[in-house]
Amino acid sequence: MRQRVVRLALVSGVIVLALLLLLAAFGGKKDAEDDGRSPEPPRSTSFAAHQLTVPSAYDTARGWEIDNASPDYAVAEATSRIAYLERVGETRFRIRTLNPSTGRHDWDGAPWRPLFPPDRFPRLLSVAKDDVEYFVTWSYGKLDPESMRPSDSIVSLDIYGAADGSRRRVEVPWVDAPTVSAAGPGILISDGKAVSAVVDPANGDVVKVPPGSLGYPKGCPNCRKLTEVRAVTEKGLLVSGAKEFWVRGGWFSRKVAPKDTDPASGVPASVARDYILAKWRKKKGAKDAATHDVWAVHEAATGKAVAQVRCRRPAIAPVEDPQLVASPDGRFLIAGRLAFDLDAKTAYCFEEPDGTQPLTLTTVGDDGTAYGASSARNTTDALAGGGNPVVVDLTTATPEDLAPNVRLPSGETGGAGLFRWTDGRDTPHLIGYPHRY
Repeated sequence: MRQRVVRLALVSGVIVLALLLLLAAFGGKKDAEDDGRSPEPPRSTSFAAHQLTVPSAYDTARGWEIDNASPDYAVAEATSRIAYLERVGETRFRIRTLNPSTGRHDWDGAPWRPLFPPDRFPRLLSVAKDDVEYFVTWSYGKLDPESMRPSDSIVSLDIYGAADGSRRRVEVPWVDAPTVSAAGPGILISDGKAVSAVVDPANGDVVKVPPGSLGYPKGCPNCRKLTEVRAVTEKGLLVSGAKEFWVRGGWFSRKVAPKDTDPASGVPASVARDYILAKWRKKKGAKDAATHDVWAVHEAATGKAVAQVRCRRPAIAPVEDPQLVASPDGRFLIAGRLAFDLDAKTAYCFEEPDGTQPLTLTTVGDDGTAYGASSARNTTDALAGGGNPVVVDLTTATPEDLAPNVRLPSGETGGAGLFRWTDGRDTPHLIGYPHRY
């Protein structure tokens, strides 16, 4: 009898324990849903599950892979981290970081709800000031979605220390749809024209700059036409007009025009690593003035032209100016068909003499190895497989054709090439393959 009582007690205990576990399971699931946490977060691995066909310099047997992440990623070179965004539940997102050389995850940010509609990822940037690197996420909208007043719209920024993930939130009232960039030591918010504000990533201070305070150079009527704030430099705002450009409180493009160009013709295209890429018309009377432009890289601090190259003017002007991209150590710069070696002070325009079959370069490494495609429409087309893949040694300016099915890297950092790929189920992947040594 006593043994039977003991058995009954044991059975009852097991039943009670099972019920408690069952309740805990359902309770945990409910908490996760209420908390906004996804029960199945995007998969990220410290190995590359897929082996793509890539240039032979990369080792596809090693590497790492991220699924279902944001279309944007940001790189902090000195801190050796990549940042990306992933969904957390239906309406929230979080920033995650990893070491590109190993694929191991580092710090993660707390989930937050951006002002963009939940079907859109917030935007992601990187910025550095005084040798300290930051990741920046931003979105635009109203704190009260029911408000009809344009004055209630804000740009919301979360600024993370790239080294440790410390976060600072900054909210800037902004009426018009913003353009947000971080090519220099500050975060620039503009309306795409002459209205701008600069956010200091170190302390979150916001300085608004009205159009009347842009420091227009004297004797430059074109500077007051189509005025646009382009970037933040160490010396101040980079501003352009219909022609000519200047750094507020600093230098004026007319004073730093490259040799054999019209001093009043300069137009900035893009900025990277304290350098400005600008396009210039050749002097009147030059034999190729009607067919060629001069592209030059200028020091942002002084305006000095470091390297320049002549390039045939396209029959149809591209919708977007070429975007300047730097190698991880900053020695090499590429932009479309253009390439610059800052140490050697050399520049190249990769195209046939008649301007046909231009290269579109997508990325460049510290050794001067650049990848791209000939006859691609633009960088997006080249990365999607358009054109014919090419590798170029910028120390010798020697292009070589690659196999037609080779996928091009979209970036280079931490000794790894970064590759984007979308599978048959429309799932986006970001893969990092290390260099072979």
